Amino acid sequence: MIDRTNKAILTPEQMEALRQLDGCTLANAIETFGVRLRNEGYVDSTVRCLFPRLQPMVGYAATVKIRGSAPPMADSLYPDRTDWWDYMLTVPAPRVVVVQDVASQAGVGALIGTVHMNILRALQCAGVVTNGVVRSLPAAESAGFHLFAGGVSVSHAYVHIVEIGTPVEVGGLKIQSGDLLHGDLHGVQSIPLEIAARIPPVAARIAARKHELIALCQSPGFTVEKLRAAAAAEED
Repeated sequence: MIDRTNKAILTPEQMEALRQLDGCTLANAIETFGVRLRNEGYVDSTVRCLFPRLQPMVGYAATVKIRGSAPPMADSLYPDRTDWWDYMLTVPAPRVVVVQDVASQAGVGALIGTVHMNILRALQCAGVVTNGVVRSLPAAESAGFHLFAGGVSVSHAYVHIVEIGTPVEVGGLKIQSGDLLHGDLHGVQSIPLEIAARIPPVAARIAARKHELIALCQSPGFTVEKLRAAAAAEED
């Protein structure tokens, strides 16, 4: 079943403002709104950024589930599916493809390689997030296409898509079709849509306070008393 729930769409300017934020500052800003616990809303360390030098990725989640650890049960290969391309177009652009490998042994084969990467780029996808594996890394990196994965593999094995548009869980993060995601070298996190447009100015204030404290720590006149006073002023 495909989830086509209507969700708020940000303007290109609002999306770009979020893309300019690093993951840590974004997470700090989200915390100030009190919409979720601080240990929620992001993938764990089992999913890592493969291209840490790329600029942050922001987009709406397009979800699929795959299996790829076992040969087909029938004589022929699993039938190819192209309906997931149609589903991608029902999700607002830019898109982030979230692939949950639900095989009993996840990560044996890769869905995303050079061909699928180029297909997804044509479908206005900015990157892929998966608990499984990916391959053809140089082509993706040179194209500026983000890959966040549990690992890499040389083969696609017997990968086939089993669900399209349903809720998935990758790296401990539950993601629904249309969720807003941000990813950079620190990892991937979801951005609550109800506060997304209000995050950039909050993030700017947090960054300014952080820079003030860092400047104090690096200044010749640093003292613990000044640091304590600055920290107390930040809490007011």
